[in-house]
Parts: sequence; C-alpha cells; structure tokens
Amino acid sequence: MNQDQLSKVALAMVARGKGILAADESNATIKKRFDGIGVESTETTRRDYREFMFRSQAMRENISGVILYDETIRQNAKDGTPLVKLIEAAGALPGIKVDTGAHPMPFFPGETITEGLDGLPKRMAAYYELGARFAKWRAVIRIAGDKPTGGAVRANMQALARYAAICQQANIVPIVEPEVLMDGAHSLERNFEVTRYVLQTLYQELFSHRVFLEGTVLKPNMVVPGEDAAKKATPEEVAAWTLRLFREAVPVAVPGIAFLSGGQDDVEATANLNAINRLGAQPWPITFSYGRALQAAAQKAWSGKEANVAAAQAAFNHRAKMNGLAAMGEWTETAETAV
Repeated sequence: MNQDQLSKVALAMVARGKGILAADESNATIKKRFDGIGVESTETTRRDYREFMFRSQAMRENISGVILYDETIRQNAKDGTPLVKLIEAAGALPGIKVDTGAHPMPFFPGETITEGLDGLPKRMAAYYELGARFAKWRAVIRIAGDKPTGGAVRANMQALARYAAICQQANIVPIVEPEVLMDGAHSLERNFEVTRYVLQTLYQELFSHRVFLEGTVLKPNMVVPGEDAAKKATPEEVAAWTLRLFREAVPVAVPGIAFLSGGQDDVEATANLNAINRLGAQPWPITFSYGRALQAAAQKAWSGKEANVAAAQAAFNHRAKMNGLAAMGEWTETAETAV
C-alpha cells in the first residue's frame, strides 16, 4: 500500500469546486432510464451516452472523477479511444464500482447484505491495470419499523471495511458508501439517529480492519426525512442536522465527503449541498457524487439522438457547474436559472 499515493488521489477526488460523476449504473438500471426516454439499451447506445458526458466541458471544470461500470471501463469511444483515456485527458480520475449488489440477508427479513467480496483482490489488480484509481461499494440500509437491526448494520459495515482494505492493498482509494435510504415516512430526527449509528459502526470496522482513513472518501446520505414523511425539511434544516451528524460520527482524518443524491431531484440536491457549505469551513471538504441528479436533464435532452448531443452536453455542463458552485457554498437561484 502506497499511503502517499492513496492520500493524493483521495484529496484530488474532493478538489474545490469539483465532484464525482456516478456513471456506474448496471445494465439493468440504465435500461430502465433509457426506457423512460425511448432509447434501446445496447452496448453502443450505453457507450454513446457516456461518451458525450466524458467529452463535455464539465469534465474539465467540475468533475474530479467518474465511477464506471465494468462494461464501461473496458469500452472504447466511437473513434477507438478508450473511455478511460477520455476521462484522464479531461483531468479527472477513473473509478470503478465493484460490489455485485444488495441481496436479501438470511434470517433478517426486509434487510439486505451487499455482496462482491469473493475474488475481489484479483479483480482490483485487474481494474488498476485498466486505469481505475478509486472504487465504490454501496451498502443499503432501510428504515422501517424496528429496522435497521444491529446485525444487518454490522454485517454491511464489516463488508465495507473488508472491501476498503482490499482496495488499499491494490493502491486504489475506496469510496465507502453506507446509504440510509429515503424510502418511508420516517422523520428527520429518525434519519439522524440511524445514520449516526451506521457511520459510527462503519468507522469502528474501518479501524478494526486497519484501513488508512486518509486514503478513503466517504459517500453518505444527507440527513433528510423520508420521502413520504408528513413534515418536509428546508435546506437549512438538512444542513444543520447533517453537519451535526458528521461532527459526531466522522473522524477528522477522512480527506473528504462526497454526498449521494439518494432520490433527491436535481435542484433539491444542489440546494441542500449549498446550504451545508454555506455554514462555513469544516474539517472535511464536502462535495457531491451524484448519478441521476447530474444526469437526468442531459439524458432527457439527448434522447438517443446524435443531433441532440450538443444540447445534452449543455444540460450536463449546467448541472455540474451548479453543483460545483454548491460545493463552495456559492450557488444561487439566479445562477440556476441563468441561460
């Protein structure tokens, strides 16, 4: 493990005014997205879609890294250039999703465990050769009644820690992503309590597995009420509770935090990130690692047509720029609506 290299990459991933593009949708997930815009999901259409983002202005100005799917990290652009090389040429870092998804956890009804540890050291070595310098593993925690249980949380956080150690052994920075889902009608306070427990358990496991915290990036949910909750939260409330959470649960050794959007719409995810950063400097840079909240507008503008690529890139550039401003606490509604 090269600690200097890991630390350098982790800091680059959370560089000021930049964030991470999550373009790691599985083929099944991207098919659903393409179905929504009337585009057939094929190896070629998936490549064309991702290629126009990787060739955008946003990649140079507001994107620090891209999380890729196994298919994508091996693909070439239409002109034969490896997609990884397009990302590197824009000054961004290629990354890779390595978990194989959340599956029902035996004897824990309604809860899941993320799988993918089998054979991971060998896969990590191969991904490093393909250009990956960071990776992602997502644990899924659901709030419902007496859930989550301590057993499910501990099992998922232990898997995250084992994954992180394997990453670092291969000189790849692990993004650790413990997502407490927005699904449900739980309150802001309940989300805070569960997410705090999840993060505290995560860092206990990372410490136990001798993971080098300075060579990691945390990808958490914000503290928000469930999507079906009677009482919604303002960006200011989300910011206050989220920063309280981090102060109570995230070690200062962590180089940076990059939020998942977790079902928030485009502008909501930007406004909440901005409110958090407007509260002033924190021990960690706080930025974004968004999927749908970065891509939805561009995806719709593209709709599978070559003639729409410029418009789609413009939509992607705008969304990335807005989130880049929010990562510095400088986003405004005026900037959002400016043409």
